[in-house]
Amino acid sequence: MVRIGPMASPKFPLDRRELMAGLGAAALTPIWPVAGRTQARSALALQAKADSVVLRPNAPATPIWSLQGPELRFKRGETLDITFGNELPVPAVLSWRGIDGVPAAEPLTARPPLAGGGKEALQLPLRHAGTFLCELNLLGDGQPRASQARALIVQESEAVAVDRDEVLLIEDWRVKPDGTAMAPAADPGDAVPVHTINGQTSLDLSGRTNERIRLRIISGCQRSVIAVKLEGLDVRVMAIDSQSSEPFHARNGALVLAPGGRVDAFIDVTTPTGTETPILLHDGKEARPIGKVRVSSEPPIRPTPLALAPPLPSNGLPERIELKGAARVDLALGGPQGDWVTPAKFVATAPPAFRVKGDRTVVLALTNRAAIATVFHLHGHHFRLLDRLDDGWKPFWLDTLAIEPGQTQRIAFRAEHAGRYLIESVTTDWAAPRLVRWYAVE
Repeated sequence: MVRIGPMASPKFPLDRRELMAGLGAAALTPIWPVAGRTQARSALALQAKADSVVLRPNAPATPIWSLQGPELRFKRGETLDITFGNELPVPAVLSWRGIDGVPAAEPLTARPPLAGGGKEALQLPLRHAGTFLCELNLLGDGQPRASQARALIVQESEAVAVDRDEVLLIEDWRVKPDGTAMAPAADPGDAVPVHTINGQTSLDLSGRTNERIRLRIISGCQRSVIAVKLEGLDVRVMAIDSQSSEPFHARNGALVLAPGGRVDAFIDVTTPTGTETPILLHDGKEARPIGKVRVSSEPPIRPTPLALAPPLPSNGLPERIELKGAARVDLALGGPQGDWVTPAKFVATAPPAFRVKGDRTVVLALTNRAAIATVFHLHGHHFRLLDRLDDGWKPFWLDTLAIEPGQTQRIAFRAEHAGRYLIESVTTDWAAPRLVRWYAVE
């Protein structure tokens, strides 16, 4: 049951350094492959259209652009036959965050922007289960209206021991005094930062005693690194950026997400009937409530809580990456643009950031030369975050990473999917442009 209601303003002691540190705070063990996939095809029609959203309580709806269509929830192993229509007055392109190894669906490198009034068809095989994001924001900088993202859920072929599966899509906006929402890459001036959850100003979830709820928490934010905290609840992380992990407890119940990041977490409702647990959001400056979880007066769903959940089924990514003999590439982020361009100026004939032979390991040294945190996103492959001495890696997979100013982070991935894929970089400043390059796996 979902309701909207008032909430008191709580305290959430977390500074920006702690917020950023949370991006790498985990202790996991490697995942293992699981066989068995379904084979099916599903037709999906999507339209980029004018829409509206209420960004402040009791305020008129704000005009935006959104991606409209049915709920995006499918099974691992399905192939989507997608028809995409652009009913906007500007070009649009679909960007699928977290989908590995589908070069034919890659924005800009394989699919140029679709002009207003145009239609196109594409196929999207769903090889991996997980929580993904579909968005129009790649070309959103400086457009007349802000745009809204959509969650894409790909369910595991195997049964998962949860009673409910809920999506929490959090987005950031800048609202001008006249009530309109501005797109990024422009000085926000006196615009007010606003966050929504599932397109609402607040979201209340009601759970029964001993119920287990899977929360798919997605940052659809354009520029903000955020932390989401469920006070008083045991929050167990089960997956990060669409890939399963060894379950672990969220530190202080807080989950840190870079723009576009996703975390799957399980919560067990064990607090007394009538208890209300606030869902808090911290953007590095202040905390605010964006929802709550309330224990309903209905009878318990079972006499006792479920046993601790095993890891989610693996998508089959390798347990180990051989770093010896890896192709090593230095990429500077956040400084002078150089070979980086805005998506609107991208041309497929531009030289790639690097080329690599298939099945070779790639190590990228990412140096943030900006004065603020910079977010890096890799299309086409998931990567491991390496330890400082390159003598190991954090045992989880990512496709998005926020890097503090002046820092260098090294990541590694096995280039197993031939094709041309984008790389994105953007600083955590609303006025900063999103920048792109591309790389080739041959």
